[in-house]
Amino acid sequence: MDIDEILDNFAYLDDWEDKYRYLIDLGRSLEPLPEALHTDAYKVRGCASQVWLETSVEPQQGAGEPVLRFRGDSDAHLVRGLISLLIALFSGRTAEDILATDALALFQRLGLEAHLTPQRSNGLRAMLERVRNDARLALAA
Repeated sequence: MDIDEILDNFAYLDDWEDKYRYLIDLGRSLEPLPEALHTDAYKVRGCASQVWLETSVEPQQGAGEPVLRFRGDSDAHLVRGLISLLIALFSGRTAEDILATDALALFQRLGLEAHLTPQRSNGLRAMLERVRNDARLALAA
């Protein structure tokens, strides 16, 4: 599912509980990360839940600018939904596009900052920083 479809679906829902359930449903549709990748090398630090994020970097044909693809997993249903949101927003985009995207503004637009616990908000920021750091590393390579 792409980010525009998720945004449209989110806007259609009036009640925060419905939006919460929608995020959980997004997480359920997330392709499971192989158990072999549930290691410290893929773990996202700063999350209250267990979160693993795999990043692959592909050179783009012609321009040579790297394109990043993400897969992730968590032991918490809501967090899996947040990972789905990040993957929809960033996977398949160039490193420069990722770094130019104001994801925090998007999260505020969705109302996530107001409805997530401080721990979940910090975890979401940690996941976002991991994605941005991987984009910076891809550009430097």
